[in-house]
Amino acid sequence: MSRLRIAITGASGRMGRMLIEAVLAADDLELAAALDRDGSPTLGQDAGAFLGQTTGVAITSDVRAALSQADVLIDFTRPEGTMAHLALCAELGVRTVVGTTGFSPDDKTKIGEYAQRAAVMMAPNMSVGVNVVLKLLAQASKALSHGYDIEIVEAHHRHKVDAPSGTALKMGEVVAEALGRDLKTCAVYGREGVTGERDPSTIGFATVRGGDVIGDHTVMYLGIGERIEISHKASSRATFAQGSLRAARFLGERKTGLFDMNDVLGMA
Repeated sequence: MSRLRIAITGASGRMGRMLIEAVLAADDLELAAALDRDGSPTLGQDAGAFLGQTTGVAITSDVRAALSQADVLIDFTRPEGTMAHLALCAELGVRTVVGTTGFSPDDKTKIGEYAQRAAVMMAPNMSVGVNVVLKLLAQASKALSHGYDIEIVEAHHRHKVDAPSGTALKMGEVVAEALGRDLKTCAVYGREGVTGERDPSTIGFATVRGGDVIGDHTVMYLGIGERIEISHKASSRATFAQGSLRAARFLGERKTGLFDMNDVLGMA
């Protein structure tokens, strides 16, 4: 059986390198292409050079040429770059694992359209643990729907450019849906000054940025006399890489459709 051919964007970044290392260690996957932006000093270098390995795959900025060698693209970049990559993947029939966050509603609509031409697995967090936590949040929120204030706190490294994180927003969406609310109308993003008494129908968000925090998320249910916290703390990007490879294998058996990690993990 032939190995699934994987292309990786952001090959010189922290997540890109973690993905390359994970693919090279997998017996059933082949590193087919490694992409980076124009002007990157690593262009032309072997994709495994940072590991002291020779893979025969040079880092390139030629997206079309790279995708022509791949079955699945794994993309952790920024929305504008991911959208351009998805358009080309749809044209070429390359499936895509999307770990990018910060998409606009219009972007999400277009992603759905692209998925009708080539399969897409899209999730704000590729960690298996985080996706299990999302299921726990749905159950907990239904049980704690009365008498508890809900706050979501997340922390990430100083380089993260969007806030709240895509994972925190997904947690908020799961909680709001379980409570029969619309997150767009009940979310409160930070507080300052004289805010008045807390509206019990709201879901609060707090964001921390600093250092090298990989990703911490906590949903707090604050009642009278007790507090319940459901947390996930990532200590390594390896968890996101392994979840991404699991998603790539899932897409390897599908040609079209829009999926999420619940589909990949059989929890849909």
